[in-house]
Amino acid sequence: MGAFFVLFFLFRMSGVKMTEGSVQVEGCKAPLFYRQSEPATGEVKMSVLLLHGIRFSSENWLNIGTLETLAKAGCRAVAIDLPGLGRSKSAEAPAPVGELAPAGFLKEVCEQLSLSPVVVISPSLSGMYSLPFLFQHQALIRAYVPVAPICTDKFTAEQYQSVKVPSLIVYGDQDTQLGEVSLSNLSNLANHSVVLHLYKRMERHGLVPRKEGAKLPTHAQTFTPTHIQGIKQNQTRNK
Repeated sequence: MGAFFVLFFLFRMSGVKMTEGSVQVEGCKAPLFYRQSEPATGEVKMSVLLLHGIRFSSENWLNIGTLETLAKAGCRAVAIDLPGLGRSKSAEAPAPVGELAPAGFLKEVCEQLSLSPVVVISPSLSGMYSLPFLFQHQALIRAYVPVAPICTDKFTAEQYQSVKVPSLIVYGDQDTQLGEVSLSNLSNLANHSVVLHLYKRMERHGLVPRKEGAKLPTHAQTFTPTHIQGIKQNQTRNK
């Protein structure tokens, strides 16, 4: 506990207020742990919900500086540990891994933490939570940032086209499986942009596990509809 207060003091000195807490969500049987950052002074511009993949937790968003960076930019950022992971290991997941969780799960999290409307950042495993929330509660979401989330194949092109939430799809240059599948499906979102993020940069930001021999990044590239169509055609040929 002493170390936490030292950390809290240091972040306050840098203009950031950093706290920890827990939230009880119906059906989880145990609380969900979360880390929160916000500006130490001044008005909060927007709320951001940071989710994570199966090998990660809210601690990664702390260690790579994302929580601090968002707070310095005027955001209130909340990184939760999803059920069964991180410091939420005792919490029971509302659905098996790879199946869609009830849309009400993240809705309840956001309501209890007063996050709406919220920017949702959703890598990998967290797609099973974020996608149902996106489809059923658009009014609660300010923007959606998927990073190769799972479960994108569980919705039709027509369902994606019905979503009007501004979305920024992050695609890794070395993710030739889940990344391509999710990009192809998510590109049906009505209001989206796509950014190619080179693997080493994603690795540095904690969005993917470390991988030996990855190329060093030189830039990020915005994908055009032609790029996306090419990926879809490759997938069709490989079936």
